[in-house]
Amino acid sequence: MKMTTKKNLPLVLGASVLSVVLTGPALAEGTPAVQPMMVAAETTLNKAEDVVTDTWITSKVKSTFLADSNLSGIDIKVETNKGVVSLSGVVATSAERDLAIAKAKEIKGVTAVSADALKTAD
Repeated sequence: MKMTTKKNLPLVLGASVLSVVLTGPALAEGTPAVQPMMVAAETTLNKAEDVVTDTWITSKVKSTFLADSNLSGIDIKVETNKGVVSLSGVVATSAERDLAIAKAKEIKGVTAVSADALKTAD
């Protein structure tokens, strides 16, 4: 096995050097061939960050509701889209509804809270 590796080593090294020499200019920053790829990658990354951020906000709002004994967090549905948190469901009182809205607004990354679909039982 070692004999085969030693025999192929010059071939592998030569192929590696050749591939670097041939692809190096194509991968250089600022070349026209690479710029569209970089823009596409950056756009995809930004979209992924938005999704992660919205998911994180939703989880954080929901866990805040569940940890607060003054809120019935199980009864409140939370969705986030581009930083806007939407609350829906039914809570016992208008004070609980107001508290849910206030708690959601405190979460980092929340740009607005829509609670039109969060109704009170009383």
